[in-house]
Amino acid sequence: MISSFIITGFLGVGKTTMLTNSVKQYFPDKKIAIVVNEFGDIGVDSKILSNVYSEVLEISEGCICCQLAEEFESGVREIIEKYNPEIIFVETSGASEPFPIFMSLQNLGISVDGVICVVDAKNFSSYKDNSTAKYQLGGANIIVLNKTDLVSEEEALAVEIELGEIKEKYNIKNTFTGKAIFKNYVVHRAEQGLVNKEVFEGIYRVEDVVKLAEDFQHLDHTIKDSLTQKVAYLKEDIVFADVDAVLENIPKNIYRVKGVIKVTDVPNAIFVNYSFGDVSFEELPDYEGKSLLIFIGEDIDRNVASLCEKHEILNLPMFSTSKS
Repeated sequence: MISSFIITGFLGVGKTTMLTNSVKQYFPDKKIAIVVNEFGDIGVDSKILSNVYSEVLEISEGCICCQLAEEFESGVREIIEKYNPEIIFVETSGASEPFPIFMSLQNLGISVDGVICVVDAKNFSSYKDNSTAKYQLGGANIIVLNKTDLVSEEEALAVEIELGEIKEKYNIKNTFTGKAIFKNYVVHRAEQGLVNKEVFEGIYRVEDVVKLAEDFQHLDHTIKDSLTQKVAYLKEDIVFADVDAVLENIPKNIYRVKGVIKVTDVPNAIFVNYSFGDVSFEELPDYEGKSLLIFIGEDIDRNVASLCEKHEILNLPMFSTSKS
C-alpha cells in the first residue's frame, strides 16, 4: 500500500514552500511523487517542484476536488505504473477542498497518512471567514500554523484558538452516522514552511511493517525527543471487532498505528493503517508472521500500557530497547 499526504490551505499560505522544504529535509531516500493542482493558466508551482525532487503531474485549469476527479485518479494511476512511488504528495489548489481527494486516493487503494491544512499565521484574519478556508480546516487532521516567525507568541496562540473553534464547527462528518471522519487532529507550527519531523513519522509501507515484525527486538525505541514508537503483540483466537475496539479508543497523543493482525473471522491477515483518527485495512493473503500493532506518538508508554490492560487482546513485549 502506497502512503500519501494531501496538502491543502488557502491561496498564498505557503503550501508549496512547506512541501518542497519537507521533501528535501525528511525524504532524501524515498521515492516521492508530487501531484500539483494549479488554478489558472500557468503552473508556476509545478515548475518549482519539478526541479526539487521526483515526478510532478500538473493538473491545470480547474479544481481537483470537483471538475477533475476522474482525470486526477487516472493521472495518479499513471504515476504508480510508471514510477512506483513510496509516497505521493497531493498539493491542492487554494480554491479547493481536500475531502474528495481523500476519497479518490482511498478508492485507488492508497493510504492517506495525513490531510495537512497550512494556515498563514500572519494573514489568517484576512481570509478566515472564507467558506473554502473553513472547509479546508474541517477536512484536515493535521493543521500547520505557518509563518510563526512573523507573529508574536500571543498572536500565534490567538490564531490557534480561532482554528480550534472553526475546526469544531466545520469538522467533516460521516453523513450516515453523524460521527467525525477525523476524531483527532494536531496543530504544528512552522517557520518558513519547515515543520517538525513528527508530522511525517511512522510512514510504513506493508513491507516495512513485515520487516519490523521479523526484527521485533528493535521495535521499542524513542524516535526523536518525546516521540516514541512502541509495539504490542496480539493474542490468538481474537475477532476483528476486538481490534476495532482498540482502534476506537486511541488517545490523541498516539498519532499513528501500523501493524498486521490475524483474526479468526477474516481468512487472511490484515494490514492496519491508523492515522490521526482515520483507519484503513488491507488484506495480506501470504502473511505468516507475528500479529502486532506499532503505536507512534508523544510520551505514549503509559497510554499503550493502559490499552493493553483495558483490551486483553494486546501484550507488551517483556523487553524494551532504546536508541536516540
